[in-house]
Amino acid sequence: MFRDVILPLLYGLIIFFGGMKLMETALQRMAGPMLAGWLNRATSAPWKGMAFSAGATALLQSSTAVTVLTIGLANARLLTYGRTLGIILGTNIGTCLTTELVGLQIGRASLPLLVLSLTGWAMFVVLGERNLAAPERTRRTLFNIQYSFLAAAGFALVMTGIQVMQSIALPLRSMGVFQWFLDRSADSLWWGFLAGACLTALIHSSAAVISMAITLAATGVLPVEIGIAIVIGSNVGTCITAVIAAAGGASAGKFVAASHVVLNIAGALLFMPLISQLHAASAWLSADNGAQIAHAQTLFNITSSLLALPFCYLPIWHKKPPVHAPAAKSPVA
Repeated sequence: MFRDVILPLLYGLIIFFGGMKLMETALQRMAGPMLAGWLNRATSAPWKGMAFSAGATALLQSSTAVTVLTIGLANARLLTYGRTLGIILGTNIGTCLTTELVGLQIGRASLPLLVLSLTGWAMFVVLGERNLAAPERTRRTLFNIQYSFLAAAGFALVMTGIQVMQSIALPLRSMGVFQWFLDRSADSLWWGFLAGACLTALIHSSAAVISMAITLAATGVLPVEIGIAIVIGSNVGTCITAVIAAAGGASAGKFVAASHVVLNIAGALLFMPLISQLHAASAWLSADNGAQIAHAQTLFNITSSLLALPFCYLPIWHKKPPVHAPAAKSPVA
């Protein structure tokens, strides 16, 4: 079991997380310094905040980065409560891009993409070193191209990690423990929901958990409806990062984290009884089992966010977080 399942899984996860971190860091170096200003200017209305944060999350490949930044801006009283709600809804939509790309099953192109990306990065590093005296705009352009190649290399590593994890499909099929889980999930999809929530909370990556579900479904080991339940559960489990980021901070940051939890749990409770309909809709879009899970996550997140968006316009959310004045000193007798 260790050689056939645990070792490939750990090896694949290490490559996956390494690729995600490389991609996230490269994209943040390109756009991160301007993100705070963009968020503050582009969130004049909740729907604008939702659209902008969806794009920012898709660009940075990290809903965590946008959520943590939102907590910081709320604590600094730069955003109203309504604006933060719109941003949180947008991060749920933007994070679907990664799983849609995984659902395309393009892992066979990962090695050529990795070689091409690293070659392009090295070429532009040398070009940048030779143009240190060039105008600032030229150097900034070369800098951004370097990190775009690094981001592509990170994505290639993500695809490679998924390919490694795919090798555990056959051993899992023959394991009685996995079959026990599938039998329980056949009786109640809440078992799949619980597995997705717990695994995501444990490893702090909904993308990794959803990618594993897509991989197992694509190889025929995991039924699609159980995979969708795992996806919905992972959307709840990913809230743990926001809760940790807000712990010990101001009440505004705690509000952002709490709204993240409430919105994701409400969406999960709404869609868990509708998994069959969600499966039918995703099956209409694609015949591939893995792609169906990716499409189901996209439909789930977009629909949940659009349903919750009108609540962001309630007057109660228009105020900014309060300033916490320091406690008054006791008079000295």
